[in-house]
Amino acid sequence: MAKGRSIRRKLPIGAEPQRDGVHFRVWAPESKTCAVEFQGKSKRAVSLQPEADGYYSGLIKEAAPGSLYKYRLDKGSFPDPASRFQPEGPHGPSQVIDSSRFKWTDQRWKGLPVEELVIYEMHVGTFTREGTWGAAEEQLSELKRSGITMLEVMPVADFSGKFGWGYDGVDMFAPTRLYGNPDDVRAFVNRAHELGSMVILDVVYNHVGPDGNYLKEFSKDYFSSKYSCEWGEAINFDGENSGPVREFFISNARYWIDEFHFDGLRLDATQQIFDDSEKHVLAEVTETARSAGGERTIYIVGENESQHTKLVRNIEAGGYGLDSLWNDDYHHSAIVTATGNTEAYYADYRGTPQEFISAFKYGYLFQGQWYKWQKARRGTATFDLCAKNFVIFLQNHDQVANSLRGARLHQITSPGKLRALTAVTLLGPSTPMLFQGEEFAASSPFLFFADHHAELRKLVRQGRGEFLRQFRSIACEECQEILSDPGDEQVFLRCKLDFGDRKKNAHIYKLHQDLLKVRHEDQTILGPEFIDGAVLSSEAFVLRYFSPKGDDRLLLINFGPGLYLNPAPEPLLAPIEEHGWRALWSSEAPEYGGGGTPPLETQANWIIPGHSAVLMQPDKNNELPTARLSQKD
Repeated sequence: MAKGRSIRRKLPIGAEPQRDGVHFRVWAPESKTCAVEFQGKSKRAVSLQPEADGYYSGLIKEAAPGSLYKYRLDKGSFPDPASRFQPEGPHGPSQVIDSSRFKWTDQRWKGLPVEELVIYEMHVGTFTREGTWGAAEEQLSELKRSGITMLEVMPVADFSGKFGWGYDGVDMFAPTRLYGNPDDVRAFVNRAHELGSMVILDVVYNHVGPDGNYLKEFSKDYFSSKYSCEWGEAINFDGENSGPVREFFISNARYWIDEFHFDGLRLDATQQIFDDSEKHVLAEVTETARSAGGERTIYIVGENESQHTKLVRNIEAGGYGLDSLWNDDYHHSAIVTATGNTEAYYADYRGTPQEFISAFKYGYLFQGQWYKWQKARRGTATFDLCAKNFVIFLQNHDQVANSLRGARLHQITSPGKLRALTAVTLLGPSTPMLFQGEEFAASSPFLFFADHHAELRKLVRQGRGEFLRQFRSIACEECQEILSDPGDEQVFLRCKLDFGDRKKNAHIYKLHQDLLKVRHEDQTILGPEFIDGAVLSSEAFVLRYFSPKGDDRLLLINFGPGLYLNPAPEPLLAPIEEHGWRALWSSEAPEYGGGGTPPLETQANWIIPGHSAVLMQPDKNNELPTARLSQKD
């Protein structure tokens, strides 16, 4: 043990290399002794010195990057709770990592404004056949070319087994060995920045996984019995000895931003993060992440099933300071439109035009009204928020998997509706998000998969089956018999993307690319003065993008059969003075698989094709074309 040396730490916990050794620091208040036990034949142990409040620390000269170790406590030896890497998995030894060895080239990177964000949710293990950071890195240039500007990576904190979604992580500071080493993560982020893309990381601060979790060996106060968490014991953010626990998770947020240059975080299931403290831990996480980012733009998005908008209000006003929230209301309404499914949590939606208009104008559809599915009021007010405070999507990991076969949307709706829904989502005023493979109609499903030992595997399978029984159709005996086993490795392998689908489904791929090009390049779509909408029929509506320069846009959406709108007493359809309207982009273009788009505004009034989306721009030619109508019309 070296003494009296100058110690410079980035974080208050974990093993950090110094110029003359490695400094170790851990919170273990229930142990009378603590030593670093180096792994190898001798298993040499070096005692750490006790500090106040149950911490132990010390500089060990003999240690170096690459050293494998555990902490020896009174009751046994365990991996470091703040391990930077677990090369043999959660049950194995921790490894000392020197983050300074990676050579970053992104010193000038500052991030992107929120108006330019198009998010892409990816699971590293299934994004490529190899399931590694290196293989994913090779796809970054194509994602950027397609119009994606932000990657949202599903959780990578190490977990037990050979495969999983990542939401049962147990080593919060250790990127899982399944996808590569810590420098592979850094290389991925660095390359994304070189290409001009942001990368945020999905983190889980509401529970810890069931296998390989050794936190209780260091202190039972990591967890709270005060609250009930859906997925295990709640984290102790406000009870006895909660200070070091808060420090642990707040430091974790800093760690990913500082040492891996992530551009922000996606906070999982924030409704299950319980804290009655004067300052909520999420506010501290947000502040810490932004501080760690320095001059970089840091983007924080939350998942909140309860739809509490306090999360995106300023910290000074009593909020938590997040940038945005996932909008499940939008997704649910869109799925009802696409499929007609009103089972389970889709029961409170009808997929009407007004639901889409309201989602774009106000974000959440439920802001305190009665929600019959939950038999309670749902949501809080959003009227002081803006569209960019909400992330909208047609698919994500949960929603694709919450089905019988993990089917993608293109497999359960009509081609026309798919194109129209894609258009309104990618051109809408909220921040859009795609789920991996959605942009080219991936043939691979996305199912729930988790590799556990036999006893836990059985419980997970039973639990998954019970969860899906909320859907009446899946609860049928004939469907229960074909539900996939989450612990079956073949289920995991089936979920891997096939990039050959980019060519096979070139028309869908081009649809997404062209829509994102419009979103990024059309100044009226990118920065409208304001947007308004109107219902045109039971299945059709219009959005008008008002331009500060008078160069307005109309987005006409029709999820039903062809619509003959005559008369058309709707002011949002009115052209700019001395102008008419002409199509700028149409989902019915033959190159997308559509049937063509004749003029919509005619001398016979508006004729809007069925299952379509058409973006229109002012036309200096004010003459209306003639239109041939059927005898029925």
